[in-house]
Amino acid sequence: MEKAQELLSQSWDLIITYGGRLVLAVIVLIIGLSVIKRISNTFRKTMTKREVDASLVPFLSSLINAALKVMLIISIAGMVGIEMTSFVAVLGAAGLAVGLALQGSLSNFAGGVLILILKPFKVGDFIEGAGVSGTVREIQIFYTFLTTPTGQEIMVPNGSLSNNSIVNYSYNSTRRLDMTFGIGYGDDIDKAKAILHEIAGAENRFLEDKGVTIFVEALADSSVNIRLRAWTTNGDYWDVLNGLNEKVKKAFDGAGVGIPFPQMDLHLVEDRTK
Repeated sequence: MEKAQELLSQSWDLIITYGGRLVLAVIVLIIGLSVIKRISNTFRKTMTKREVDASLVPFLSSLINAALKVMLIISIAGMVGIEMTSFVAVLGAAGLAVGLALQGSLSNFAGGVLILILKPFKVGDFIEGAGVSGTVREIQIFYTFLTTPTGQEIMVPNGSLSNNSIVNYSYNSTRRLDMTFGIGYGDDIDKAKAILHEIAGAENRFLEDKGVTIFVEALADSSVNIRLRAWTTNGDYWDVLNGLNEKVKKAFDGAGVGIPFPQMDLHLVEDRTK
């Protein structure tokens, strides 16, 4: 009976000693998370108003958010009564274990830092890398978010992007248009080239200082391939490309210039053994 009373007394003392600390720790945690969220949002808005590079804003905001949460956890541990020296030692050991387990995440973080330092692309650029392509919507500490032309959202690990070749279609303000048109072997090459020159001359979105080049590229299996090369701005590239295909097809049809397509000739051999 005396032991039971002693245990009850000790339990009550522990509740009195640590119960208040735990309640206070929970309150501080709730308030702290709310404050951190506000700080992150305020930081993001301030950086946006000051016209800081759009690629940096989400990355730095995520970094500050993570750092503040770590500080909050350390503060709460001290409030509960955990000795900081022991806590730091445990935190260090846990950090090492987590680091070994999350090597990919650390690689993604390092990749994000490299992307922001080297700037192979920025928010708004259309890129191709790590087997995917799309417009860069946001660069965070671990992932880069791309939006495809069909409206899909792709999360690409920064480590994969930084360790692979990246094609940035928006890096230069101009882009060369390369189009190949096949005509039949019986068609007039000069006539076809004249039609292409006429269409290219009427296209005011081609850059005049770059010029237009039209030449016979190859004598293919079923067609004579004529290549057209011209320069346009990045913003006009796809509209010009799609429009030119239609214009050339209509012009060739009107002039009697055929556009061949692959076909197979089947020869029947008579069986003379019968």
